[in-house]
Amino acid sequence: MTATAGRLAALGRAELTLLVRNRTALFVALLMPALMVAPIKSTLDQLDLDKAGMTVAGTAMTSGIGMVLVLVVHLNLVSAYVARREELVLKRLRTGEVPDREILAGTALPATGLALAQCVLIVVAGVAFLGVGTPERPELLVLGVLLGMVLLAALAAVTSAVTATVESAQITTLPMFVTSFMGSGLFIPLDVLPQNVASVCELLPVTGVMTLVRAGWLGGVDTPDVLRAALTALAWTALSVFAVQRWFRWEPRR
Repeated sequence: MTATAGRLAALGRAELTLLVRNRTALFVALLMPALMVAPIKSTLDQLDLDKAGMTVAGTAMTSGIGMVLVLVVHLNLVSAYVARREELVLKRLRTGEVPDREILAGTALPATGLALAQCVLIVVAGVAFLGVGTPERPELLVLGVLLGMVLLAALAAVTSAVTATVESAQITTLPMFVTSFMGSGLFIPLDVLPQNVASVCELLPVTGVMTLVRAGWLGGVDTPDVLRAALTALAWTALSVFAVQRWFRWEPRR
């Protein structure tokens, strides 16, 4: 094991221990995505998905992957980064030999690992029990999930910079939560929205990720749309990484 891998493993183990001890964070990570499936399915049942060539089961399952990314990665990590900052953990880590990027990545490892496992379970459950076909383009599905984890982890670090306390994270994460659920196709697929509204929603951070996930699992997305979705997701990821380098806070506010 290289020194980098060893440091990341140690940071990941420590963060996983803290996650397991935090019942609220564990509830959000393990149960919230499952609890959100019912209202999503109820919403989808009221829409005419046949015209868009979509099914309720397939759309609900891909929405479930989006929910996991937003709830498990973004919401949990904002609280984690703020808590470690306020407890001076990040400041102490920076006094050692661990580079900044490894500190951020190590803190994110448990949440992203848990999200990846849940995404795999969603795909297996959809194929085995709900009659959703096997992924049409597995490489696009994997790309969408991995891009989503990196993007939402970076956005979590950015959001933590404007979050004063762990308690206030419930407020600062609302914009990402609401825009992703209502505008990125988690509750209402963009295909059933008016064209001018859908065009605006395509520019939201998570929309590109969701397009890749749906294209990878269900197919039916043209190559230009896939490329546009990938470029949008990559652009938001690059912008988020830049924002982290520029504005991330390593010490408590004074």
